[in-house]
Amino acid sequence: QVQLVESGGGLVQAGGSLRLSCAASIRTFSNYAMGWFRQAPGKEREFVAAISRSGTSTTYADSVKGRFTISRDNAKNTAVLQMNSLKPEDTAVYYCAADRAMYGIVRTTVNEYDYWGQGTQVTVSS
Repeated sequence: QVQLVESGGGLVQAGGSLRLSCAASIRTFSNYAMGWFRQAPGKEREFVAAISRSGTSTTYADSVKGRFTISRDNAKNTAVLQMNSLKPEDTAVYYCAADRAMYGIVRTTVNEYDYWGQGTQVTVSS
């Protein structure tokens, strides 16, 4: 059974940083691309960032490009989202997700991901 557990959320002032981690209980973590999504109250869940199975390919939403960095450690079954220069509009519940994608592929659509964590709240105050 696949389990994803996010951690690292919290309250931060605008301009600050947070580091989200996703611990994956997956037999072969490197068989999955990993993604981060977020959902603000009253809004649809939206793509934030994704990383390929090997970590060589990444993609970001335009709204976070240059501020957020996604990475992974296949030896530790962990995916990380480093968030810098946070803005109040980044406030949301952040979810990590696993996608049994082909090697080298990164995808950005909610429906393409197979497994989801429970989410972690990120609140950015102005």
